[in-house]
Order: sequence, then structure tokens, then C-alpha cells
Amino acid sequence: MTLHLYDSASRELKLLDPVVPGKVGIYHCGLTVQGPPHIGHIRKELVFDVLRRWLERSGLEVTIIANVTDIDDKILAKAREQEKPWFAVAYENERALHAAYEVLGCRPPTYEPRATGHVPEMIEMIQTLIERGHAYPATDGSGDVYFDVRSWPEYGELSNQRIDDMQAAPDAPAEGKRDPRDFALWKGRKADEPESASWPTPWGRGRPGWHLECSAMAAKYLGTEFDIHGGGLDLRFPHHENELAQSRAAGQRFARVWMHNAMLNLGNSKMSKSVGNTLAVSEVVKRVPAIALRYYLVAAHYRSIIEFSEQSLAEAATAFERIEGFCLRAAELVGAGEPGDVPDAFAAAMDDDLSVPAALAVLQAAVGEGNRLVADGPSPELARTLASVRAMLDVLGLDPFTWATTQGESSATADALAQLVDALVAARAEAKAAKDWNRADELRDQLTAAGIELEDTPSGTRWNLKGGH
Repeated sequence: MTLHLYDSASRELKLLDPVVPGKVGIYHCGLTVQGPPHIGHIRKELVFDVLRRWLERSGLEVTIIANVTDIDDKILAKAREQEKPWFAVAYENERALHAAYEVLGCRPPTYEPRATGHVPEMIEMIQTLIERGHAYPATDGSGDVYFDVRSWPEYGELSNQRIDDMQAAPDAPAEGKRDPRDFALWKGRKADEPESASWPTPWGRGRPGWHLECSAMAAKYLGTEFDIHGGGLDLRFPHHENELAQSRAAGQRFARVWMHNAMLNLGNSKMSKSVGNTLAVSEVVKRVPAIALRYYLVAAHYRSIIEFSEQSLAEAATAFERIEGFCLRAAELVGAGEPGDVPDAFAAAMDDDLSVPAALAVLQAAVGEGNRLVADGPSPELARTLASVRAMLDVLGLDPFTWATTQGESSATADALAQLVDALVAARAEAKAAKDWNRADELRDQLTAAGIELEDTPSGTRWNLKGGH
């Protein structure tokens, strides 16, 4: 392995050394599905999608687990607000998450476990922590169970904090806790909560604490030691800090590398549902092609903040159009072919903590050279350049020739559309040849109204779907 990743725990670049040679296990924290995903959420999904693609191109077998938190205080609050069952709210937003995955070309995780499906594993882990002296049931009759942070001397190691400098954990009142910073492993059912949102335990009916679920599911599907744990930087504390403490206290080695992506900001503040400054994926892809939105979100280094603006989004869309334009023009001359090998400079950039900006510089240089070759007509060199560009785009999930397949578009539907448009384009060419300009304009207008853009070139007329590819 030559891939180095920035490890948030050691605060240094670390060579990825898989637990099992030839295989990589990744766990990244999925959404709490109280609402549909915005582009700030989906940035994390794209970071790990690119990581997975690069690992697989490097010859590794990747298992990637991304959980769904489908029971939570926020979900119960949304259910009361919307007058719906809590599980219906969670499932509706889980489906919206999957739609966002698909529209932006993310490969689905190897497995996507739900918190509600892993209560037995959580109860077993709580019992282990109690037996080891790191957890205790509340004495106030609430049914809560807490992790004793002072029982674990390393608590605070991930976020580089001292316990005495931390604020109280906000997940439950301090009355039942030994220390206000102790966090909930299990939350006893309250009188105003539906019984369906609770499960029986030795400590009474209740539901899992947020942090516990990820530790239990990561261990179940990746083992007690695995390669990479990740998520947004906002999860480093308290969520990931608490995961690390409870898993290590339970006797697990847990993750070798902690990988955190920076936030996507709007108006100089983190994009979040709570402050109402969200941009839903389903809305943004109405303004720019989905593939251009993906380009925008992956182009920055994953540890760099993205300051969102409509202007920067439009500029990214224009930049990708130039890359895509080369691919289409080259394919007309030499055929689309298949992706080839990535250049050494591209590989070096990706191995350096997934440095996509440096990798894109290599890609753009190849596109510039490719455009020069296009002007000279078909050649083996042009075919090799196109294959190399496609290989780089494939790593980033941006290959325009496979995008429709990634989106799940029916090949039969795509073929039928192509045949119909090609027939109208041919009819327009015939009208122009006959100097029937009115008919030619009428056919162009029909195609434009249907969302088809035409480009007349010396080698003929090319067409594209407006706002899509």
C-alpha cells in the first residue's frame, strides 16, 4: 500500500496498513433520518465513494458500512410535529437519502444497517461495559444507562480535550449521572413516547443512545479492529470520541485510522437543518446537472471547507462541461473505448491523502493535450489520451460514458431516445441541405422544447440533453 491518509487521532499522515492484507474495512456514520439530505450531508458520501473507488482501482477488496440512525430524539420530535408514526418519518427520509446516493452516482454501501435492527448487540455491549466498570444504570428510576467517562483515562484523546474542560453531555439531565459529562448508552422510555419506539432490557424499556449504535454495528460487520472510521468533522466530538471510548473500554481495538471531512458552509456557517440554511440535493440537481454537482463537491480537498455559492457551483458546472466536451468530441473521432490506466502523477496525488485538487490538475492537463489532438483528427495518441482521461474520471465517479448506467437509467430507454433524436437531427440536416430553412428551424425548436441542445460542428451535428447527460 502507498496510500497515506490524515488520521484525526494521531494528527498526522498515516500509511494505510490493512488489518487483513488485500482488504479494507470502512465504517462511516450515516444520517439520522429526520429529514431529507442536503448537499452538506452528501459531501461525506462522495468523499467515501471516491476513497472506495481509488482503493478498488488499487486492487483492494473494500467492505464499506454506512449506518442509518432510524430512532432518535429528533425523529420522535418530527413525528409528533408531522403527526406521523416515527418509523414512517424515518423510512421516508431514508428513501430520500438513497435517491440522493443514486442521483449523484454514489455506489451503495456494502451494507447499510439500521440502528433499530441491532438492539441485541447494543444490550450485549452495555452489559460488557457494566461488567468492566465503565457503565452504570441511573439511580433516578429513568431507565437510562450511562458511560462513566472518568473510568476511562484516555477519554478526550480523539478531540484532544481534557475531561475537566468539557461541557456537560446534553443527552439527558444530570440528576441521574455520576458526572455531568457521562453520556447515555441507553435511554429509558418516557411517558409521552410511543411504546413502539422502545425495547425491553434488564434496565427497563427504552432505546439506544446515539453513540452506542455505531460501535455495536461497526463491530458486528467489520470486527473488533478495522481500518477506517469516518464522517463529517462535526462528528469528531462528541460522537466519535464517545464511540472510541466505549469500544476501547469494551475491549476492542476499533479503528486504525480516523478520517474526517470538512464542512460545506452557506453564509459562513455550517449547513445544517437546525439553522434552516439547507440546500436539498433534490432541488440543486434541478439547477445544474447532477454530474456537475458531483464534480463541485469532490473537486475540493476533503479536509477543506467548501463555501457554497451559486456562482461557484455554476463555475464548477462550466469546468466540467469542458472536460465532458473533450470526451464527447474525442469519442466521435476514435470511439469511446474503455478506461485505461491513470497517469503516475494522478496516482501520486490520490495516494497523498486523496488530494483530488492535484489529481484534477493532472486530468485538466490531459484534457488540454487531448483538445490539441482532436484538432488534428483521429489518431492512436488521441485514443490513448481519452482512455487515460476516462480512467481518471472513473476514479472520481465522473465518467460521462458510464454516468447513465450509474444513474440506473434503462439502456432500452436511452437507446429509444437516441434513435428518436438522431432521426430528427437527420431530418433537420436534410431540410438544411434542401435549403428549407423554415423546416430546419422548426425541427430545432421542437428539439429545444424537448430539452435537447444541438451543436453544429464541421463533422456534423451533436446533441445533448439540456441539464443532463
